[in-house]
Amino acid sequence: MIRTADAEWKGTLKEGSGIMKLGSGAYEGQYSFKSRFENGSGTNPEELIAAAHAGCFTMALSNALATAGHTVERAHTTAKVDFGRDDKGPVIQKIELVGEVKAPGLTDAALQEIAKKAKEGCPVSRALAAVPSITLSIKLV
Repeated sequence: MIRTADAEWKGTLKEGSGIMKLGSGAYEGQYSFKSRFENGSGTNPEELIAAAHAGCFTMALSNALATAGHTVERAHTTAKVDFGRDDKGPVIQKIELVGEVKAPGLTDAALQEIAKKAKEGCPVSRALAAVPSITLSIKLV
């Protein structure tokens, strides 16, 4: 399977703007210097990485829990991408996955073990292996 996305940029880095869109047509949005490096309106690549990571991990976790015999009523993850600078320039320094799961009969110990393996095996986590720190905080609700 090949997944695609497109981006187009017009103008200079600081004054220009662009559009990113998914090949499926499910999303199209504007981005700019301000939406990426400040708090301007629009999206940015790091926000889309956060969405991809949260989605991938949540699916992987739900599957791993089901495979272990647990019925997942709800799994939710927020991915927080820490975008900063190092000596080479802008860089993703850390990603925090913060989640919660509702699954009757699931113990916290089992959740922690299964979630850790799901994080390590999630294709997006694997693709982001160059990020210095990917942490996971997950709890039962």
